[in-house]
Amino acid sequence: QVELVESGGGLVQPGGSLRLSCSASGSIVSLNSINTMGWYRQAPGKEREWVASIRTSGSAEYADAFKGRFTISRGNAKTTLYLQMNSLRPEDTAVYYCKAGTVYRTDHWGQGTQVTVAS
Repeated sequence: QVELVESGGGLVQPGGSLRLSCSASGSIVSLNSINTMGWYRQAPGKEREWVASIRTSGSAEYADAFKGRFTISRGNAKTTLYLQMNSLRPEDTAVYYCKAGTVYRTDHWGQGTQVTVAS
């Protein structure tokens, strides 16, 4: 079982930046089974949407809406995931979730962290 804990959310003014973190824990077997990690978000009244993903190889992909503003990365231990968010807009207000996908085709989700962009 993989457990994910997000942090770094909060209130930020439009145009500001935030860096979200996601820490993965579990058995060595479980952690080694992770082959991709990603960020999703869900705004009030909307469906959850994919933001970005990164594979164990280090290759990253982004939804078009976030290219150039958001950057996904991993820590050296590869059990920490980051999302650097720049030029934030009020419409970026949402709960941001971390997801880990495994070689067993199972997905694990964190509880989410709230990001509010407002002046």
